[in-house]
Amino acid sequence: MRVLIACEYSGRVRDAFIRAGHDAISCDLLPTDEPGPHYQGDVRDVIGDDWDLMIAHPPCTHLAVSWARWFKDKLTEQAEALDFVQMLMDAPIERIAIENPISIISSRIRKPDQIIQPWQYGHGETKATCLWLKNLPKLTPTNIVEGREARVHKMPPSPDRWKERSRTFVGIAAAMATQWG
Repeated sequence: MRVLIACEYSGRVRDAFIRAGHDAISCDLLPTDEPGPHYQGDVRDVIGDDWDLMIAHPPCTHLAVSWARWFKDKLTEQAEALDFVQMLMDAPIERIAIENPISIISSRIRKPDQIIQPWQYGHGETKATCLWLKNLPKLTPTNIVEGREARVHKMPPSPDRWKERSRTFVGIAAAMATQWG
């Protein structure tokens, strides 16, 4: 299966699909953190290629409700972010998953099909993650664990905090590859 992982610099989801035997490539404006197939550039450059599945992680800066106190000052950026999400949802790809935290996508485009947590996939943490799905089943939890902590939410300020917060948990990436691959 040919899999496009849009807006992913970490390579975690891409690598999970490769380990499962698929032809997967990540795409982001940033270089990849891990060596592997990666297109550094705008996803719109490659979205029209022949893909069987796309999993997209659009930037949440202007979408996530955690930024709500600044929404009134970022109306243009928010509209552009929503247009980008809609473009991803409308891509000419048979199966699509859009991943984002709790966000205005739910009220401006449509409600998510599923909300998952890292603790359902082997990580003792909380971080509600919404999935908007097209022709894909909901993910089934693979390893429910105790000791749930909001580690990602409590990260101290740093220049790379946004990057650390945006990484897909390895257990979630593995579940995507196993269940959608």
